[in-house]
Amino acid sequence: MSKKVRGLTLLISLMVTLLILLGTFGTASACTAILVGKDASVDGSVMTTHTCDGWYDNRIRIVPGKTFEKGTMVPVYKEICHLTRPGVELIKVGEIPQVEKTYTYFHVGYPFMNEHQVMIGESTFGGRRELVNPDGMMIIEQLEIFGLQRAKTARECIKIMGALAEKYGYGDGGESLTVIDPNEAWLFEIVGPGPLWTPESGKPGAIWAAQRIPDDHVSVVANRSRLGELHLEDPDYFMASENVFSFAEEMGWWDPATEPFVFWKAYCPEPYGHPFYQRRREWRVLSLLAPSLNLDPWAERYPLSVKPDRKVSVQDLIAINRDYYEGTEFDLTKGLAAGPFGTPNRYATPSKVRPEGRKNLDWERAISMFRCSYSFVAQARDWLPDPIGGVLWFGEDAPHSTCYVPFYCGITQVPKSFSTGRRDIFDRDSAWWAFNFVSNWADLKFSYMIEDIKAVQNELEGDFFAMQPAIERAALEMYRRDPSLAIKFLTDYSNSCANRAVDTWWKLADELIAKYDDGYVDGKSVGYPTWWLEEVGFGLSTREK
Repeated sequence: MSKKVRGLTLLISLMVTLLILLGTFGTASACTAILVGKDASVDGSVMTTHTCDGWYDNRIRIVPGKTFEKGTMVPVYKEICHLTRPGVELIKVGEIPQVEKTYTYFHVGYPFMNEHQVMIGESTFGGRRELVNPDGMMIIEQLEIFGLQRAKTARECIKIMGALAEKYGYGDGGESLTVIDPNEAWLFEIVGPGPLWTPESGKPGAIWAAQRIPDDHVSVVANRSRLGELHLEDPDYFMASENVFSFAEEMGWWDPATEPFVFWKAYCPEPYGHPFYQRRREWRVLSLLAPSLNLDPWAERYPLSVKPDRKVSVQDLIAINRDYYEGTEFDLTKGLAAGPFGTPNRYATPSKVRPEGRKNLDWERAISMFRCSYSFVAQARDWLPDPIGGVLWFGEDAPHSTCYVPFYCGITQVPKSFSTGRRDIFDRDSAWWAFNFVSNWADLKFSYMIEDIKAVQNELEGDFFAMQPAIERAALEMYRRDPSLAIKFLTDYSNSCANRAVDTWWKLADELIAKYDDGYVDGKSVGYPTWWLEEVGFGLSTREK
């Protein structure tokens, strides 16, 4: 690429930067996703997670698969993930040819599962501003929809998403997707082609790469690109667009004569946010799963994947989703910032109110966040038929104060409370509001109320996990006789678990209101911790001089 063309590219990229900052392009507000290979899990499941941290569409809708006549076109949209935000509407940007047959998939802010146990987690990394192309048709959640509707395996899903982005242009910021099926776990990363790309250019409209996580390893992505060297001579573990090397060389981001190619160095050398906004979560996840590595919480980079010290369970991943660094030097329940009752929540703090000399710093960022729309832990299992083998443990709102319920990939409906509602209107018919209300109320006396919440979590989730083997044995027997009977059975079971959780959380909300009314605990005054009273100068203004 000539200096003149490169300079023009940089100039145009500055023009689109303002649009990015104004929110024209969908950017996830700091999601965390984990991958677990089948030999790293306790039961042979391949697993992934996602904490969807921001104002995103939390409603689950099941979109049935269909057959289509040849020549049918399908619309392509932007702003899919932001619905339920006031003032946000779907934007149709074009149409592409529909395939002959689509598969049933589960639609939410970032669509996460299909009928063949293909499951996807998500985390934004942004990438270089110079890569954004606002005219690209495809954004990440639209690619997920097409991938889930058209793929039976994780590999196939990645190839479909990559091919569509190359053909029609990728118009989103840099994204990471964790893509699994019953046999494999993959990390897929994608960026745009820059503002000069057009469909008529004949060049790929995206740059992407994917790496398979070894079966006995775990991995994490937390808002910065994680892919390193790409060994495309090994197609069992690597895939990429044809321009993945050449584009970086043309832009002057990689010199093949002096250094090996590293994907993150070329396409995401400076992730958005404070550096530890990303690093700390990578460190925490890998340290919890492989403490023997003694990873440095202040290191600049961590391994893409590691072998866990012991096999990983769904319950382990749920606990990680709920983590806010308890027991470490970064424990968010400690110190004045946590208040007298140890809340881990740190609300967004605009730079204009930050102390001088700390304008570029921020709060410590935990895995579990108050502003999470939903989170999940997904299992794909190769020894069971798809409708039974795929189960996604779903929780509305913040992980630390939610209840995870099992939704099997063969079910045909979810409760109305999980598929409707708005985030800007309080609604007792909405599952999200049940969990959000309890979470917000708990901030008043967190160290007390979180124990009440944990007790109910342990009871309900304990029942769900205890019942899982029996439920799946019964479903398997039904499936052998009549698959439709098994699907109805699992639909009824998943819905009963979900309804029980919501009903229990509204009851819990009522109990917490009464139990902690006016700062009391069951009508008794407990005051404040002595250490906090000392720190805030209790009594100093009322003593005699």
